[in-house]
Formats: sequence, C-alpha cells, structure tokens
Amino acid sequence: MTTRTRRIALITGANRGLGRATALRLAESGTDVVLTYRSHAEEAAAVVEAVTALGGTARALRLDTGRVADHGAFADELRATLKEGWDRDTFDFLVNNAGTALYRPFAETSVEELDALLDVHFRGVFFLTQTLLPLLADGGRVINVSTGLTRFTNPGSSAYAAVKGAVEVLTRYLAKELGPRGIRVNTVAPGPVATDFGGGLLRDHAETRAALGAQTALARVGEPDDIGGVITAVLSEGSGWLNGQRVEASGGIFL
Repeated sequence: MTTRTRRIALITGANRGLGRATALRLAESGTDVVLTYRSHAEEAAAVVEAVTALGGTARALRLDTGRVADHGAFADELRATLKEGWDRDTFDFLVNNAGTALYRPFAETSVEELDALLDVHFRGVFFLTQTLLPLLADGGRVINVSTGLTRFTNPGSSAYAAVKGAVEVLTRYLAKELGPRGIRVNTVAPGPVATDFGGGLLRDHAETRAALGAQTALARVGEPDDIGGVITAVLSEGSGWLNGQRVEASGGIFL
C-alpha cells in the first residue's frame, strides 16, 4: 500500500452547481475527488479535467442516488476505482450533495412527487451512506447537504424542506453511531444560491436575486463557490471538533 499523502472525497452530483464548486475547492486544498453524475457525462468529464489542472486526481462515476438497488454495484465500482487510481481500499470524505428541486404548494403536491424527493434526498442519502460505510476510512467525515428552508419558510417548498429536515435529524444520529470510528458527520445548509438548481431562477432572474439579497446581511445571494468553501472548511482538520451540527451557509438571510 502506498503512503497516503492526499485525502479522497466522494461527492455525489458533482458535475455541476454546488457539487462542482465543492470538487474544485477541495482540489485547491489538496484533496482528490471521486465525483458522481446521473446524466451529462460531458460535464463530469470537464470537472475531472479541472481538478487535474489544479494538480489533483479525479474520477467520475455514474450514479442515480435515488435507485437504492444500484448502490451495491456502485460500491463495487468505487472499490475498483480506489484501487486503480490511488492503490487504496478506502476514501476519506463523503459529501451527499445530489438532489432535485420541487416547487409545489402543499395542497397540490402529489404522492409521486413526494416519493421522488424521498428517493433522492432521504432514502438515497440513508442507504448510500450505509452501503459505503465499509469503504469510508476511520477518522473520515460525512457532510449531508440540506437547505436554509429547514429554518425559514417559503411557500411551495414544504415537501422539499421537510425531506431535508429528515436528513438533518439523520445527521445527528450518524454522528452518534459513527463516533466510535472517529467519523464526524455534519450538515451544511445553503441559503439561496445562484445555480441552475430548480430551473436556474436565482441564476437567471435579477429581480429575485435582488429581493433575496435585500433580506440577507451580506446583501446578496450566494454563489456556488461560497458553498464549496464552507464545505471545504467543515471537512478541514481545523474543524475536527465539529460534529453532529447544522452549519447554515446563507450569508445571514432572514436574521
């Protein structure tokens, strides 16, 4: 086994948006990356190329996190990738980032829409983390990406926010149960961020950005790099005593 000099992060849904920004910030800090993508393989390849340009090593693997039946095969593929790319049988950081949006009033939300959210944002996080535990190094770290909407409310986000609230509770239980292995588990909860998530409303609609920025202490909405920086900080050695916590990265919205 070769001497470990760089840590390895697995980031789900890292071909774009917050996952991509996190991959690049971690690469800048000296962490290698395995990123997953559900579609748009060309975007994933571009992230691999960008990490390589920063002096790191990256691999991209396809995964639909909501398909729990596929998790076992993914773990096998990951195990082979770790061996081939790093001569290792473990990785250090798991960032459960992959997700989909739903903007629907409570009274109009269907069973199918709620099930789709649960599959990706809760069952996917729960069972993917469970499946990957044998590959997660002792002393490693897990970050579950949540949302500021679990603290403040916005009409049309009840289902999405409620499912993310379940993930925040799960985070605390994982921190307790994985503590004996020295694994820290925390939540990072972004506020409004200008990405293509949910159709790119914040990225593309200046009036919406301005309205939300006016409600934020730092007078703007977030950018993907803001969240990537927070996740990198939570994963850093200096945050080693942070465990079982919800870290909101919102610039101080609705204080």
